[in-house]
Amino acid sequence: MKNEFYNPFDLERVDNTPTPVGDYRNAFQIERDRIIFSYPFRRLQSKTQVFQSGEYDFYRTRLTHSIEVAKIGRSICEFLRASSEHLNDTFYIDADLTEAVGLAHDLGHPPFGHIGERKLNELMAPYGGFEGNGQTLRILTELIYERPGSTQGIAPTRAFLDGVMKYKALHCERIEQSSNGKVHYPDNHFIYDEQAQWRRHIFDGHTIPESLLSDPKALNNYKSIECQVMDWADDTAYSLNDIVDGIHARYINVGSLTEWASAQSLDGAQSAWIEKLCDKIRSNSYEPYFGSRIGKFVNACSLTPRDGFLSDRTQRHAFDLTIDPEAKAESKLYKKIALDLIFRSPQLQQIEFKGGYILERVFKALRENCGENGSKLQVLPSQVQELFNTAQSDTERQRRLCDYTAGLTDALAMRTYKRLYDPDFGSIAELL
Repeated sequence: MKNEFYNPFDLERVDNTPTPVGDYRNAFQIERDRIIFSYPFRRLQSKTQVFQSGEYDFYRTRLTHSIEVAKIGRSICEFLRASSEHLNDTFYIDADLTEAVGLAHDLGHPPFGHIGERKLNELMAPYGGFEGNGQTLRILTELIYERPGSTQGIAPTRAFLDGVMKYKALHCERIEQSSNGKVHYPDNHFIYDEQAQWRRHIFDGHTIPESLLSDPKALNNYKSIECQVMDWADDTAYSLNDIVDGIHARYINVGSLTEWASAQSLDGAQSAWIEKLCDKIRSNSYEPYFGSRIGKFVNACSLTPRDGFLSDRTQRHAFDLTIDPEAKAESKLYKKIALDLIFRSPQLQQIEFKGGYILERVFKALRENCGENGSKLQVLPSQVQELFNTAQSDTERQRRLCDYTAGLTDALAMRTYKRLYDPDFGSIAELL
């Protein structure tokens, strides 16, 4: 039975690439499968979510996190289809599309978590910056099947591309002039300037309203319904599961939680959530408790119709995802706990420092020995070196180095660092 929620505008592919003839899957199922079987998706198994991958088997990695986001997103779609007065059996948000968006949303994240993203943005500042969402877009549209002499993405549908493009402000559009004449950057959420073509494709060449274009934050908040579902699924996954991993790792316990809470200005609901969490830790039943919270956060979703830019072209921009304020507040509290007790702990800060240091040293070694500075050494893999050599500008060459560095797993980044700088590490056999 045809889903009337989507029309040819949503299904149009980049460069009008046709959907394979005779395939039993629909376009969104094809995109989901292409993500699952891709090399960048598999690499997420060895990239940091909270704790460095490989430390213990039960901690989440970028891969397990992405799978959880995809499943929560799918559950939200199914819940809304069953509960929303605006949807029915022939008019609903596609769960396969939303699952594909959830699986793909972290493809562009570099090794070592958020410090890796910040460090690469710093190193790439003169060349258009680095941002995980922008890099995800680059992988999907250009790099996922890339070979020397061939740039190829998955030819995404407009609906999928829009769902993945969490941010829509270009790097150059983040620049603002302050009252004292100095230029500052309002935030670090952007896509690359050269990706303006994909934004134009999403909007089908329609002029972006001035109210969005003049406000990078508003433009970044302009999201399709599938992107909004993915965003809340992402919030749900990491606000709840980071707490579980933090308890496993002993960063969060009754003592640390009680001491933290005593220094905060908590309202009645927040105090109740803290006390409940302490009870669950004492009884060692926090995992099933947080599992049930996922269901609560899914059930906190509803749809609100909206009119505005593109709402006359696609149902994907005719609805907002509305989240119950209580669920939002609970999620916000858990994120604050995780930030203060885990991410800002000296242990994690030291590991973050080390990750940033390793990534910076590796990137600079590649930059200084890639052939453009007169060095006769070849430290880049042959295929990456060939892509570097065929780049048409300095900015494009630096972006190639960034692509390679961002694509490293935690373990490969550390091995590369050791091979470059540790005299006792590395062998001829390993380099074959």
